Amino acid sequence: MSSEESLRKRVLRNVLWMNGGFAVRALIQVVYFVALARALGADEYGVFVGVLALTTLLAPFSTWGSGNILIKRVARDPACFRELWGAALATTLLSGALLILAGILVASAVFGWERGLLIALPVALGDILGVRLGDLAGQVFQAFQRLSRTALVWVGMALMRLLGVGLLYLGFDVRSAEVWAWLYGVTGLASGFLGVLWVGLAYGWGPLRLSPMRGEWREGFFFSVSLSSQGAYNDLDKALLARFSSEAAAGTYAAAYRVLDAAFIPIRAVLYAFYPRFFQEGQKGLEATRILALKLLPVAFLLALLGGGGMVGLAPFLPRILGEGFEGVPLVVTWLLPVLLFRAAHYFAADALTGAGFQGVRTAVQVGIVLLNLGLNLALIPVWGWRGAAVASWLSDGALALFLWGALFFLSVGKRALPIRR
Repeated sequence: MSSEESLRKRVLRNVLWMNGGFAVRALIQVVYFVALARALGADEYGVFVGVLALTTLLAPFSTWGSGNILIKRVARDPACFRELWGAALATTLLSGALLILAGILVASAVFGWERGLLIALPVALGDILGVRLGDLAGQVFQAFQRLSRTALVWVGMALMRLLGVGLLYLGFDVRSAEVWAWLYGVTGLASGFLGVLWVGLAYGWGPLRLSPMRGEWREGFFFSVSLSSQGAYNDLDKALLARFSSEAAAGTYAAAYRVLDAAFIPIRAVLYAFYPRFFQEGQKGLEATRILALKLLPVAFLLALLGGGGMVGLAPFLPRILGEGFEGVPLVVTWLLPVLLFRAAHYFAADALTGAGFQGVRTAVQVGIVLLNLGLNLALIPVWGWRGAAVASWLSDGALALFLWGALFFLSVGKRALPIRR
């Protein structure tokens, strides 16, 4: 068997593993989400989602892009794994502690001190520290192209959340956003530490020191800003709906977004499988990553169309599944359909830029889109409610696809695409 055939089989195997892993994870999340929505109701769920949206903006900075840097360097030279693994853990533990405090302060300023302490504190512990440690574990297996294990890490994290919902039903008479926040935090921490333990047993441990990240802080910052920006234009609307419209509207809109996320699963599996490949191709320059992105784009659009069809077919049954207070979800789902196509377009252009060392360009575009999204939401939500949030999502994701592909072609055709530093 030729090396090219072997590579294609490995990529296909990884795509199938990630599809299966994400599908199982999504199924678990559906059960978890339906149970949680029924337990909390639209109002209490909206409260939780509003606080969660704020911590989502801070969480990527806890790793400072160290997981992405690990993938980049290990994909090219596996021998450097241990020192980068230790540096990633040290970075996450240090910055995570500082960001948990920041998360409490920000949530308290927006929602009041009671929610800041009773909801934001445990959510920040679970997301900023626990989930990010789990993400690091998954990225280690991704760097070694063992995506079967990455998939299992993600499934394990979803199972821990489901366990938390089970405890909410069985162990508490009062089911509030505050009670769920603490269960959310504990299960997040548990899944993160289990993921780290698995990596340690599989590949060993590295010294907990920051020095291996020397020279990488700038790019790591770009990775963090990029991930935070993704969270911002995905979740800002939910926080602003809770603030300027109603918590019930925020809960309904968040439920519809869950359906959108489920429809995006097959595309996300392809992205995960090819992410290390973008770094390997990036050693040749931006033209090579652009060609790879163009090859994958038709597949992404086909999967987006299939996912959109699934969303439309599922939508009428959602109110019965989710329970009282979620009657408006089917209409919101149909309004969000264009976002699926825009997402399919912009993610591959973004990874092409990242793989060739243009993470700074990707980040600059994403930050601009966050500002656009914030302005649109502030203008449209007070007037149109969730419809304004949906229109803001159309315009933001559409602009993101346009600018990322524009940057990719401009830099490539303009002969500015030099091979990145190895």
